[in-house]
Amino acid sequence: KAARAELDALESPPLLIAVTVLTSASKKELEDMNVFNTVEQQVCTLAAMAKKCGLDGVVCSAREVAVLREKLGTDFVLVTPGIRPAKSDNNDQKRVVTPEEAIGMGSDFLVIGRPVTQSADPVKSLLTINESISYIPDSTK
Repeated sequence: KAARAELDALESPPLLIAVTVLTSASKKELEDMNVFNTVEQQVCTLAAMAKKCGLDGVVCSAREVAVLREKLGTDFVLVTPGIRPAKSDNNDQKRVVTPEEAIGMGSDFLVIGRPVTQSADPVKSLLTINESISYIPDSTK
């Protein structure tokens, strides 16, 4: 609530976003932390708490976007990491989707790290990703 109050006092406040479950985390890793929900249940629980506390949205896997949209509405911002172009290495990510899939699922913002930053030609990689999603109409909201 304190963070929300401080941000609301700004002329152009940034979005206040919480992290749910890392896209590199598995059910086993949750259990190792004494969390016995499924990954989806835990994401939903944490996202609902974030919304109740007045946050603007959460970071979650694109695989949880549909259920969060249903439970929390279209005005709640969903930032989705674990985005990998087709035929890319998943690295340590467990719950990955392509940029096209993430947009189709209703993600608001995509986080695409290593496929761009570790590419031999980051600019070309980013342009290729942009081209792959440029045809997708904004019909998710």
